[in-house]
Amino acid sequence: MKAMIFAAGRGERMRPLTDECPKPLLKVRGRPLIVHHVLNLVRAGIPDIVINHSFLGHMIEQALGDGSQYGARIRYSHEPAPLETAGGIANALHLLGDEPFVAVSGDIYAPYFDFSQCKDALKDEDAVGQPYPKDKRDIAWLYLTPNPWHNPEGDFGLTMYTLSNEGTPKWNFANIGVYRPEMFDGIQPGEFVKLGPLMRKYVKQGRVGGEVYDGQWVNVGTVRQLEELNAPVASTAPKARP
Repeated sequence: MKAMIFAAGRGERMRPLTDECPKPLLKVRGRPLIVHHVLNLVRAGIPDIVINHSFLGHMIEQALGDGSQYGARIRYSHEPAPLETAGGIANALHLLGDEPFVAVSGDIYAPYFDFSQCKDALKDEDAVGQPYPKDKRDIAWLYLTPNPWHNPEGDFGLTMYTLSNEGTPKWNFANIGVYRPEMFDGIQPGEFVKLGPLMRKYVKQGRVGGEVYDGQWVNVGTVRQLEELNAPVASTAPKARP
């Protein structure tokens, strides 16, 4: 399995910090956000990593290099202008290969997430070894969290490991998912495409599975959140508001 880390966002809400530093390189507990992911992926036995970048992307390449300092093998997908999540994936498919891959946003902090569980998230066979029809098998597997303050209504319902667009309760998408490459068929390299509408199409078809992750997880979106995480006694659920 390979991994992709999204690092092409501008980080507008983190300005002025992100005027001179890409958001994924901002440090939490003495280590850049993106490095937490790299180390966790390597620890899980997923050392082949693709990182997309745009604004100040050269700084990410300078900081991480080829990944060997972390035991990783890193390749980069440069976007002259950010292509959004689905567009960024489509633009990097030639680096990700033909098998399911795990993808994670470079600006979340989830230091205890175990990426090894992602290796078996999407299976081609049922419990007795019978192959799923290609058009029926899960095309994505998402990890969800309890709803944070910035998304109190949540994103998806969850029943027996199958996601739904409707229903209650709803859970927050943790920006960690496993995807089959064919999910992005029809998107051309360099095309700007958001993940949300594409995901909801497959959720409606019953082809997206998922589960709840209840460990520490923070979408680092404000300077105050970053400060709280770096405080001497960091909160596991920052209460900062924009």
